[in-house]
Amino acid sequence: MQAIILAAGMGKRLQELTKNNTKCMVKVNGETLAERLLRMLDRKNLSRIVIVVGYEGAKLIDYIATIGINTPIEYIDNPIYDKTNNIYSLALAKDYLVSEDTLLFESDLIFEESCIDALLEDPRETLALVDKYKSWMDGTCMVLDEDDCIVDFVPGKYLDYSLRDTYYKTVNIYKFSKHFSKNTYVPFLEAYKKAMGVNEYYESVIKLIAMLDTKEIRAKRLNGQIWYEIDDVQDLDIAESLFPTDDSNRYDLIMKRYGGFWRYPALLDFCYLVNPYYPSEQMKNEMKASFDTLLTEYPSGMGVNSLLASRNFGVRQEHIVVGNGAAELIKGLMEAKDWGVLGLVRPTFEEYPHRYTDDKCIEFISGNRDYSYTADDIINHYHDKNINTFLLINPDNPSGNYINRAGLDKLISWAKTKDINLIIDESFVDFADEDNASLICEEVITSYEKLYVMKSISKSYGVPGIRLGILVSGDADMISLLKKDVAIWNINSFGEFFMQIYEKYEKVYKASLIEIRGARERLFNNLSKVEYLRPIPSQANYIMCEVISGCARDICEKALKKNILIKDLSSKMNGEQYIRIAVRNDEDNKELINTLTQIRRYFPNSV
Repeated sequence: MQAIILAAGMGKRLQELTKNNTKCMVKVNGETLAERLLRMLDRKNLSRIVIVVGYEGAKLIDYIATIGINTPIEYIDNPIYDKTNNIYSLALAKDYLVSEDTLLFESDLIFEESCIDALLEDPRETLALVDKYKSWMDGTCMVLDEDDCIVDFVPGKYLDYSLRDTYYKTVNIYKFSKHFSKNTYVPFLEAYKKAMGVNEYYESVIKLIAMLDTKEIRAKRLNGQIWYEIDDVQDLDIAESLFPTDDSNRYDLIMKRYGGFWRYPALLDFCYLVNPYYPSEQMKNEMKASFDTLLTEYPSGMGVNSLLASRNFGVRQEHIVVGNGAAELIKGLMEAKDWGVLGLVRPTFEEYPHRYTDDKCIEFISGNRDYSYTADDIINHYHDKNINTFLLINPDNPSGNYINRAGLDKLISWAKTKDINLIIDESFVDFADEDNASLICEEVITSYEKLYVMKSISKSYGVPGIRLGILVSGDADMISLLKKDVAIWNINSFGEFFMQIYEKYEKVYKASLIEIRGARERLFNNLSKVEYLRPIPSQANYIMCEVISGCARDICEKALKKNILIKDLSSKMNGEQYIRIAVRNDEDNKELINTLTQIRRYFPNSV
């Protein structure tokens, strides 16, 4: 068995990274693609490795000489790499192809070594390595039958995305038997190149052979192995998070992305906080039906969007502003004026204090392991302190602590007496067991003009991708100021349409809250059975857990190895070990508990 690597291309889409180097010299977390692949192949007892070089070929050859590969390496030069595609490069290696069994690779791939092993261990002689189609994949896909025969090739521009579950994507790693190359592939390759020219792709020959129904080449389906094709800097960024130097590095790389986890289809996100039971399929289908219009037409301006929000939340238009997520409104609110000395609870959601200066903040920190507190605790703490504004996240993040409506009324009365601004973020209040807990109503906000109520629609309503949030206050001047501060089209058409149709699905939304409360209770009970964790009662859609054996970061890193993403709270908790787990649906929550149970062996001293 030999290996052939096609490495003649220029990799123009990688821009500066390939200005003076061939594509496989690009580094992923400090290691070049070339070195990574060659070291894996060096462990497979191959007879030789054949590399077709072209662009900056001399540099690549000199570099490979320095990395100490024991397997014999032979080179073929493609002198017209800039005028040809990979069909020409592979044709240059035809004499090698017909001489023995071959593993064929493209040099811009990064993958787990088990991908090679899957081909070598399969007794079938000629195989194309394939993976289930995922959203990040480009190019031609194939359809397979139950015997792994290729029954159809579908070019990327003709993909029917409603059938995406039936598609497979070639990884561009192949195993060719000697007789397949000699008797079938190379003759077809030569004929195809002669007929179609040298600016074609060798995969077209595979397609032609497969369509002849000879059944000579079969698909080898991957089973969860990780791979990625690196064509541009975005691909490189993703590859670095998929193939980190160690577990800690991967956790950091994933967390610093702040989302976009649809690029990692196997990942279950228990970090970011979203309602898993809403919107309903019917609501999503209604939005899909209007997709073309929403994509190609401008949204309305702030006047229309604040009117929609006014209708949905039962307050006057001049008392509500709609944001591109609550994050936009938090920034605008905290920068709108000098809020004086700010009182706040810690640990808490840091987006607000990050917009302020620490030397103007007076903290309240609960003195118990649950980080729980009441309205009376807050009032007693600040009774002798001169604060101008008090900020409350309710339920709090990350503790899930909740002050009920009676307690909130007490805080509003206290704020009136002290003449202080009261900012209450109730992004998670809908998940609380108490009905009608929201402060968003005209009577409440007009009873105290210095009350500002923030709500993230993204979190409560399960639509973080369309970015919606609202701020409500009887302070009409502040609301007007924030409306002028944001861009004229700060809400896209999808967000506007969501608000337009929400009323029809309000009952479904309320039903989703009942579902998530039940899921939270079941998750809490199951977390209580995990020996190294102590879950803390929560009224939000997440549960904070004290780590009573082991280290919070270790738990998060080991869970991520199994594609479970959990929030490490250590940096927020003065070194104390806590994690935060979002509530998902029962199926996902079960997968979480299974993972936490599997990694139990790493924390043997749990009590």
